[in-house]
Parts: sequence; C-alpha cells; structure tokens
Amino acid sequence: MSINTGHGLPFLPGNTFRDLTKSAFHRAQTLDFKNGYAQPRRPVVGIGQDPLLSVNISHSERNQLITDIPNLTYGTDRSHLPLEFIPAHAAYDKKVLRFYGYFRQEVLHSWDEHFRIRPVVFYYHLEDDSICVTEPPVENSGIPQGKLIKRQRLSKNPRGDLYHWKDLNVGMDINLFGEVYRITHCDPFTQDFMESQGIVLNEFESIPSDPYTARRAHNQQTHITPYDHNHQLERFLALDRQVLRFFALWDDSDSLYGEKRPVTLHYYLVDDSVEICEHHEANSGRDPFPVLLRRQKIPKHIKPTCEPFPSCVLEVSPHDVKEYFCPQDFRVGEEVNLMGRRFLLYDCDDFTHKYYQHHHPDIPIKPFTVDTRTQQDIKRVIPPYNGFGSLEDSLQNCLSLIPQPPKKNVIKLLENDHKVLRYAARLDSQNPLDEGRRFILSFHLADDMISIFEKSTRNSGIIGGKFLEKTRIPKPGSTAEKPEYYQPADLCVGATVEVFGHRFVVTDADRFVLSFLESQSHQTPEHTLSSLRHATDPQQLHPECDEAAVVQQS
Repeated sequence: MSINTGHGLPFLPGNTFRDLTKSAFHRAQTLDFKNGYAQPRRPVVGIGQDPLLSVNISHSERNQLITDIPNLTYGTDRSHLPLEFIPAHAAYDKKVLRFYGYFRQEVLHSWDEHFRIRPVVFYYHLEDDSICVTEPPVENSGIPQGKLIKRQRLSKNPRGDLYHWKDLNVGMDINLFGEVYRITHCDPFTQDFMESQGIVLNEFESIPSDPYTARRAHNQQTHITPYDHNHQLERFLALDRQVLRFFALWDDSDSLYGEKRPVTLHYYLVDDSVEICEHHEANSGRDPFPVLLRRQKIPKHIKPTCEPFPSCVLEVSPHDVKEYFCPQDFRVGEEVNLMGRRFLLYDCDDFTHKYYQHHHPDIPIKPFTVDTRTQQDIKRVIPPYNGFGSLEDSLQNCLSLIPQPPKKNVIKLLENDHKVLRYAARLDSQNPLDEGRRFILSFHLADDMISIFEKSTRNSGIIGGKFLEKTRIPKPGSTAEKPEYYQPADLCVGATVEVFGHRFVVTDADRFVLSFLESQSHQTPEHTLSSLRHATDPQQLHPECDEAAVVQQS
C-alpha cells in the first residue's frame, strides 16, 4: 500500500511511512560542477508544480523572495558605485603629527641641582602608526641629545596594546620604556587633523624652564678688557698681512770667492719681524732654498753684559735686547747691517713707498738701478752637421742631454697615409753603360720622403730593384742651418733631381700626380702643372708604377 504524503498531511510523527519498495539508499549528489567550480544543485521544477512544495527552501530564502517582489514589479533602484578604496600607506603618506613635550630627569649626588627639564618632540607617522621621540640639541649641554626613541610602534599597557593617534591628546602623560613624558602642545597641522576627526584637544601648556640652564645663564659673567692702544690683538687686527718689501743687494765681495747677490727683504709690521729671501738664477748651481734668513725679530742693540760673549753661540733673549730693528732703520738708497751682513737697499714696492710717505714723510726714498745679473748669458752654438743620421736626429743631441725623437706631424701622417706620387726618370750620366736604365721615383706625401726603384731590363747586366731607401733628399745649396728638401712642386716633367751625387731627369708621371697637384693648385707653380698636362702619354707609366710598387712591398 502506497501512501502519498506529498498532499494535505502534516509532517508529524505517524503520518510518514517508509517506502518498502525502495532498494537504493545512496546519498544523492548535491553539487554540480560548472566551468570547474562546484555549485549547489537545484532541482528542476516541473510544469504545474509549486516551487514552495517541491523544493525545501530556508527561512532566509523565503524572506529574500518577499523582498524581491517589489523589484520584479517596479524595477530595481539606481545603484551607487562604491567609493574607491585607498590604502593607509597611500592616504597618509608623509603625514606626521607633531606633539611637543618634556620629561623630568632626576639628578643624583649633586648639591646644587635635583632635576632637569629636557624638552622633546613626538612624531606620529599616520601611515603605519609609528612614533619617534627626539630631543632638540642644546649648546654646551654636555648631554648626548638627538633621537631618544627610534621610529617604531609603541605599546601603551602590559597587555601589548599599541598607541593610536586617538589615544594622544594635549595635557596628558605617556609612559614609554619606563620614562614618563608630558605632552604640552602641538603644531597647527596636528590640531586641525585631530579636530577634523572629532577629538577635542585640551588647553595648551608651556614647558617649564630648566633650573640648571636658567642658573647658568644668570651666573655667566662677561669680562671687558680695558682699552689699550698698544694691545697686541688690536695691532694684529690693524696690521695683519701688511708687509714692507725692499729689494736689496747682498755685498759679500770681502769674503773669499765672494760676490753680490740680489735678495728681497720683508719687514712684517704686525710683529716687527724680518725675513730675507735670495734670488736664484737658472742653472746657478746653488741649492734650491731661497730663504736666507727665516722670519724673526733682529736685535739692533744688545746690552753690554752680553757683548763679550761669543756671538756665534749666543742665544739672545728679549731681556738681553735693548732695541729691535724698526721701519725707521730701513732707508731706500742706504746700506743696512743685519746679523753682520751688509745689504744695500736700492728699491721697494708701491705699498712700501706709500707707507713711508704717509707715516714717515721725513725719511727720503732714493731708488736707483743696479746690475743684478750674476753671470752673462752664454749663447749656445750648435755644432756643424757631421753627416751621420738625419739632420733632425743630430739636432736633438744638441738640445738635451737625453735625446728625444723628433716630433712628427701626426695630422699630415693621417691625412696622407698611403698616398704616393710616382714619376718615371732616367739616369743622367756620362757613362755609356748607364744608357737605357729606367727608374721610378716615389714621393711619399705622409713624410715627404723619396724612394727610388730601378726597373729590371733583360740582358742589361744590371740587377733591378731598390735603388734608394725612403729618405728626405735635400736640394742643391741646402745648408744645415736652413735645410730645403724636394717637394711635389719641384718635380715636373723634364726637371733634374740630384740625389746624393746622382742626377735623375723626370720623364713622365702618374695620372694621380696631375690630379693631386691640381687640387693643390694654390701651392703648385703653373709650369709644373703645364708640363704634366702636356705629357705625351700620362697613362703609360701607370701600370709600370703599380708593378714597381708591388715589388717594393714584397
């Protein structure tokens, strides 16, 4: 017998019966997988079935259906976009609350003080709720000041609760690491921020004065030095860096191998000291120490009790000196005796001249001219060229003790590298065996050197090849003092070139010679260009010149 419990009967004990024909007692699957995610399976409601009767819904779902009915009828209301979330480290970046306060430090084992008041500054960083405590430095306090507590989050009770800006206010005490700090006031930004958050700040307080600092300021005494015209400090401020400079001649001709040496005498007005410096000429053979007498006060008169004592070992003290040298003792045009040596003052500088005119107008200044040259200038004579090596290398041996290689024109070397002017030439000789010998003259533009290559002729009995290594060839009449060498402008068709006793006649030239000299027409004579243009066959030598160049390189 089957009883339908789905219609009319309440769900009470006795009204439900077990289905005896049921053979499958497994638990049905309640989840469905959609796009890889598990979702609760909802039964499919058939046509004509009541969803409230076919599906067991919860109380919250039933309330949601009741609230959704007006939305289905009238539509949903306009939704507002949520405000953009800004994290604390971005909203409060570089925003710091600054409070001012102090703490009282007890002083032990002191009879004149018992405590000190030390002002501090609290910096509260809003981005991470960290606090930093610093103490402004006080001059001559003797206490290591600066950062007392580094930036960190501080706990306010033994339970570990951290301080927040809501816990801070003016006129309160906070305990940090066993030290009690008193907050007295804050800056305008902190006051505006706290009031904008609804926190009413207490009345501002003033930091009490430190009794030790106040006592030091009260007991500090000032000592006023009585005014004195001859005070050393006043003289230093008035006459510092004012020096009288005299040009003198030390007459040492009385001694063996003595001579007259030019010196400069400096008189320092700030302490009446004198310094003497020597003038050393180049290659004079003297040690490079110009100071003849170091800066010191020179005694003018010594007490009679010290005169019998040997002056070479006498150590004169200020008590033994009656008078020192002063500006009145130095007169231009007269001789002065300093430390047993005679110095003739023959001139002075402009400052010294103005000083005597202003302070000592009764002292005449009579400058004159003296011959201060210690020796005559010896003119160096370059010896004649001996023919060994090049002229430039031999000249370097005369210019310095350690010869240096001659300097080369680097720009010319780079611009004319591998540029060669080739000419065909024959040997101008009275010897009949030299008839028919043909040569190629190569002018290297990089260093103005000439090399000569002889073309080989069959059955001539003369071996061809290199005739002259690269070298600079001087012109006839050239001297060692004014050397002149062959240049491209001198090599024209028909010209005679004298090479160390041999005479060569230029018969032809390469086409590159004409193009190069035309580009340098402002430096090339017209007859040289015309001789190259009227050459019978300017291309005839070109293949032979190339062949000669290959042989030279090999």
